[in-house]
Amino acid sequence: MHFKETLREHWLSNVRGDVLAGLVVALALIPEAIAFSIIAGVDPKVGLYASFCIAVVIAFSGGRPGMISAATGAMALVMVTLVKAHGLQYLLAATLLTGVLQIIAGWLRLAVLMRFVSRSVVTGFVNALAILIFMAQLPEIIGASWQVYAMVAGGLGIIYLFPYLTKSVPSPLVCIVVLTGFAMALGLDIRTVGDMGQLPDSLPVFLLPDIQLTTETLRIIFPYAATLAVVGLLESMMTASIVDELTDTASNKNRECVGQGMANIAAGFLGGMAGCAMIGQSVINVKSGGRGRLSTLAAGVFLLVMVVFMGQWVKQIPMAALVAVMIMVSIGTFSWESIKNLRRHPPSSSIVMVATVVVVVATHDLAKGVFVGVLLSGIFFAHKVGKVLRVDSTGTGEGQGRAYTVVGQVFFASADTFISKFDFKEVVEQVRIDVSRAHFWDITAVNALDKIVMKFRRQGTAVEVVGMNEASATLVDKFAVHDKPGAVERLMGH
Repeated sequence: MHFKETLREHWLSNVRGDVLAGLVVALALIPEAIAFSIIAGVDPKVGLYASFCIAVVIAFSGGRPGMISAATGAMALVMVTLVKAHGLQYLLAATLLTGVLQIIAGWLRLAVLMRFVSRSVVTGFVNALAILIFMAQLPEIIGASWQVYAMVAGGLGIIYLFPYLTKSVPSPLVCIVVLTGFAMALGLDIRTVGDMGQLPDSLPVFLLPDIQLTTETLRIIFPYAATLAVVGLLESMMTASIVDELTDTASNKNRECVGQGMANIAAGFLGGMAGCAMIGQSVINVKSGGRGRLSTLAAGVFLLVMVVFMGQWVKQIPMAALVAVMIMVSIGTFSWESIKNLRRHPPSSSIVMVATVVVVVATHDLAKGVFVGVLLSGIFFAHKVGKVLRVDSTGTGEGQGRAYTVVGQVFFASADTFISKFDFKEVVEQVRIDVSRAHFWDITAVNALDKIVMKFRRQGTAVEVVGMNEASATLVDKFAVHDKPGAVERLMGH
């Protein structure tokens, strides 16, 4: 019963919408796969075979129905130096190793690390990708003839106005078909998909990379494979989160890691380069009505069929039509609300978002942008939590003693503030420090407590620390030096 429900929900619940959306995605994938192959410095068929293979495999093995995975620009940028220095065969071997590393990441459940990526980083990531998608279209329109501008404008008009007539056929598909027919009928002299590079005329075949399996080979490919695995999973996890929101459904991120690995291994054996989820194509798929795994499978199958068996027609598609589709994707991907929220949200959130966008757009490296965003989020969070620390004090025993009450989190960012709250100049016989409403998180916090106790004791003041919770006491017992072993019971107030 479970199998039947899964089959119906993920494969057969939206057959018409998934197949049509898959067709639109396949048409948009062709020039991108060729362009990414050129970026990586390999033959166009390497990117096209990869896109077909990854899309088909991930349709079955992935954890996010309706998400499109294929050859991507982010991955292509990582490959450039490997291809230049060692050639295609080393790239195929690196692709296989990338898949293995991604499967291991899935088994180790590393997708849980996505919890450390804040909402501001995700928004910055999405906005940066939208900008990069738009920038990638500029070479096609800057310095082009007026016919190209007219075609792009006409394409955008069809994409945004056609849904008012009917939503039964995806408007991006109508845009591509109408503009291709128009260009062929008028014999317009504008760039077409055929001008991007030679399309393959045969199906991919199973091949082992033609290299020696030695430690030297591993030494060469491992750094690239590790980078590709991280960038691929990062982009895939981000895209999965975005598709989750767009469709209001959940996904299995760890299964997605394993699925991406299996897809890349298959691509490597069939002469393709490593790939990952594509936010642009996934948005096209969702906005064109694709929801299930069938849409991803259809995109891969249509891609191969069109390239190999209908190449003469596909070559005629004007790039202007695909530019119009990708501009629609960039407009739809960009979080326009985030611009309004720059003033409404806390300054730290806005800085994280903007920094992520700037770094990604400047470096064209998604991993670097996300790393900077996560790092800034951590710094701002530590600073904010570090400030939420209060130490109250009251005199006891007719001025002969003082009781301090600590409230909040004591860790590396708040340790100095913690120490500064104690008055070491006051001469008293006894100091009582109540930490029942505090938590000690790290060695820096333990060291701060050591300093406080020792400073008081050097002045001849007796110090009693009470109310420490079990987790903090374990840390103090292990690393503190202000008391001899066995003092935890006293610290916990037993």
